[in-house]
Amino acid sequence: MDIRVKNINKSFNGQHVLRDVNMTIPKGKITCIMGASGIGKTTLAYILMDLLKADSGEIYGLQGNKVSAVFQEDRLIEHWDAVKNILLVCQSEVTKENVNENLKEIGLTEYEGKSVKLLSGGMRRRVAVVRAALSDYDLLIMDEPFKGLDEALKKQVINYIKKKNKEKTVVIITHEKEEVALLDAHVITMI
Repeated sequence: MDIRVKNINKSFNGQHVLRDVNMTIPKGKITCIMGASGIGKTTLAYILMDLLKADSGEIYGLQGNKVSAVFQEDRLIEHWDAVKNILLVCQSEVTKENVNENLKEIGLTEYEGKSVKLLSGGMRRRVAVVRAALSDYDLLIMDEPFKGLDEALKKQVINYIKKKNKEKTVVIITHEKEEVALLDAHVITMI
């Protein structure tokens, strides 16, 4: 079932962030949400994840869905290594070997035995992407998942996301039209 957002409104301290937002997010496809900074894309993502409540409006098609996320911040446990951070959210059948294979698939190799606080920003970002991709979910929401990655790594991570999410519903917040094209994504522009 598609996810339908109907007349969503959200204000903070009397300031409207979302006003009568309507959209349909197609099931089993990658959808990119674009729009100017401050338009409410992240707020909408938080509402979709049930981390914020809308002031009014309805969302249909989320009932019973398990959600995984890559936030704007990496939200890693700083003193743990990459593998331990990822295994924290995985089903028991996901092994350390699976995690290592996935990290290699997105070009991350020099992470073993290091706490994530010692990794570069791009390395940490890729750990967050793999953690979200290996968790058990029906809906994956990613808020600017490619920031801090050079062009070659960005393409590698995009290919990884496409491969891992065939037939899954994915929402990616981005400002980059090139990313949308590489993802072959459905686009929703917030205005």
